[in-house]
Amino acid sequence: MKQLKEVTELRGRYAVNSILGRPDATTSTDPRPAVFPNNMPRLIGANKAMSELLLGDGGYNTLNPAEHQEIITRRQLVGVMQPVGMKNMPDLEKWMITFDERRKQLGVLSIVGFGGVGKTTAALALYRKLGPQFQKQAAVFISQNSDPEAVLRSILGQVMSVTNNNRTGTTLKKKNPAIESIREELMDYLGQNRYLLLIDDIWSSSSWLTIKRFFPENDKGSRIIITTRFQAVATTCSSHKDRDFVYHAEVLSPYESKELFLRTFYECKDSECSQPSCTNFPDRLWEICGGLPLAIITMAGLVASKPQMIHEDWIKVCNSLFPESRVCRRPEEFMGIVNHCYFDLDSDTKTCSLYLSIFPKGHKISRKRLTRRWIAEGFISAKQGLSVEDVAETLFNQLIQRKIIRPVEHNSNGRVKTCLVHDMVLEYLIMRAAKEDFITVIGSHWSLPAHSNKVRWLSIHSSDSKRTKHVDSMNLSHVRSLTVFGSLDRLNFISSKTGIVQVLDLEGCRGFRESNKVSGICEMILLKYLSLRRTDVKILPPNIHKLKYLETLDVRETEVQKLPATIAQWERITNILGGDKRIRKTLKLPKQLKGTMKTLRILSGVEIVEGSTAASALCYFTGLRKLAIYRIHNSEVTHKDLLSSIQYLSGYSLQSLVIDDKSSEFFNTLDSMSSCPTDLNALELSGRLLKLPSWIIRLNDLVKLTLSATVLRTDNLKLLSNLYSLFSLTFSISINESQDPAFAAILQKNKSDSGGEIFFPARGFSKLKLLRIFVPLLPSLTFAKEATPQLERIELRFRNLEGLHGLGELAMLRDVNLMVDGQASERTKLVLNDLRKGTSTYALIVSE
Repeated sequence: MKQLKEVTELRGRYAVNSILGRPDATTSTDPRPAVFPNNMPRLIGANKAMSELLLGDGGYNTLNPAEHQEIITRRQLVGVMQPVGMKNMPDLEKWMITFDERRKQLGVLSIVGFGGVGKTTAALALYRKLGPQFQKQAAVFISQNSDPEAVLRSILGQVMSVTNNNRTGTTLKKKNPAIESIREELMDYLGQNRYLLLIDDIWSSSSWLTIKRFFPENDKGSRIIITTRFQAVATTCSSHKDRDFVYHAEVLSPYESKELFLRTFYECKDSECSQPSCTNFPDRLWEICGGLPLAIITMAGLVASKPQMIHEDWIKVCNSLFPESRVCRRPEEFMGIVNHCYFDLDSDTKTCSLYLSIFPKGHKISRKRLTRRWIAEGFISAKQGLSVEDVAETLFNQLIQRKIIRPVEHNSNGRVKTCLVHDMVLEYLIMRAAKEDFITVIGSHWSLPAHSNKVRWLSIHSSDSKRTKHVDSMNLSHVRSLTVFGSLDRLNFISSKTGIVQVLDLEGCRGFRESNKVSGICEMILLKYLSLRRTDVKILPPNIHKLKYLETLDVRETEVQKLPATIAQWERITNILGGDKRIRKTLKLPKQLKGTMKTLRILSGVEIVEGSTAASALCYFTGLRKLAIYRIHNSEVTHKDLLSSIQYLSGYSLQSLVIDDKSSEFFNTLDSMSSCPTDLNALELSGRLLKLPSWIIRLNDLVKLTLSATVLRTDNLKLLSNLYSLFSLTFSISINESQDPAFAAILQKNKSDSGGEIFFPARGFSKLKLLRIFVPLLPSLTFAKEATPQLERIELRFRNLEGLHGLGELAMLRDVNLMVDGQASERTKLVLNDLRKGTSTYALIVSE
């Protein structure tokens, strides 16, 4: 009866009965094919040696340093996953952007279909491709238990963003606005703008009607995309037949299924496989998936990880999952596929995949946040000549290749920045984690009761009064990892009941301003990982030195302005992350910074104040991999000490260097270095940079280069074009700098010195894939024939653009994204119109 109840709930949850008939077949939730041993370990960490022995091929446990280096140097730009089988995508795109008398009113596109059929993929493809054509954008992923107020807050936070993306910070007019206040602010920000909203996975008509009244009906051609599993909900959301649209997502045809399987397989392998087994797949592999894209992608990831298996082996796997001619048609059957893939992982990868259940549905997971947490939890250890950070990154890439997670954003260095877990995969992970007594989730769409009264890993997705009472009644004395999403206002247990916590992640939480919670946190003396990022914390108390085991401190995008002098007592600290990169808000280092923190690997977002010994003390941190200084006080002694420290650190582990110098005084000393940092793979020099360092052309390992637009000249491009490892090149100035007459004069002089146009030379930038230029006045850009042969994306942001030529010479170019700041000049409008009229093989997106 219990199994029948679970199956019934799954069928209702994914709305199968309303779309498909009922096949007779059922499958076990734990399928194991005959080609694998029947005694595969099922508990986290159980029989690890056997797991490594059996699953060595394709597992990270047998990865040697050379293979690892190959994996982490594979760099690519984030690509929008194109929906397969969506024959009406061009019509949907046209419907979205058409702005005439009939289509100028707010329109709602409802994409309906059962779980795994590709609704979200289609919605995201439309959102990302067409989003820049809208003035305001926001995307939210909701669930059956989502709080409408939280959904609206998320939308408000995104549309208030300066540059219309989730990476920028926002400031509400009221710190905790009431629901009607949110409505007023949404009206302010959306009412006079053309806006695009994506609301994924609406479960009921009542939920839609509750939030819809907060979105203004304007005549700007605004659009809302919703996805749902239920036809009745789609009909309610798109109730105006004259201006709304309902699209039914269907399963793939056999041909489309094969196409998606092979495409995904080769993406996982990252190159064409030459082994015979790679071209000898049984059709049954994609046929058993019943045309469900999610099932097909999952199976392709499994096959790609098993190059040693042959045709007959895969037939046995397929038959164990779906006997005879049966195929996947129900959610519990897809869960069988996921279950098989889960038990095929080695024990460490099982643990790290279950750990994903900590994050809420639809939450974009930062790669660095996740891997640092794995390390703090002790799930990862150095092995086979690889550092613990390298092993964690390799494992993260394995989860991508196995399709347990999917990339959402890439950094400008070509590595994954954020990822998502599909909600059906996440449901499986949450249920499995609960059965393993691993992670307890409170407030999730799929919250399950703990199997034990000893909660060790706790994640609170919602902290309303009901869930707070539940948490208060729990025995938390054994909790070693605590994650909270939302508000801390109702949570009073942070220090009193959680004394042995090693990982405390409160990113994005509110509730510090009027409390002593930070002092309480300092009593958690076993903490290894502490994230207060994007919280309203203002000060770190002196007693923070008690956290003697602390490895990571993250106070980015907070009001914390300085570190207490007592941090010098930390002996295990690895990462100190502060400031705000977007607005160059800084974290002041103590004036007396001793060199006791020998383990420090990353020091980011800091300010070196006048009279500080920090500049000279940096040379003691010989393990430092990344140093990001957002402000340097204008002092000759400080400049001399800092230059000496950088030069010294360059002989050890320094790989990434970021310096922002408003005065140019420090930059003027760079050429005096007797030895240059030749091992850098990332360099950023922002501020008043008037001359390139002479040694920059010797940085042969440089992958990412960000420079102030004050050096954007043709002669400098010719010098930089010989950096044969360069993946991304950015020229930019900040908003404040763009309003400075001195900077404007420098840009005008650069234009004159370059003959009125910026010229990209032939046969240069051999590996460059991303070019970004953010500057108010952008002179005419011209690409010579055979220039930047690998360039895939160009991103330009400007107030005035004087010309853009030679794009037709760029054979690999896929995307050109042009963003106009403010009102475009007449010349700029002419240039943009000419670009729109031209025929091209790349996608042109203009955001005005």
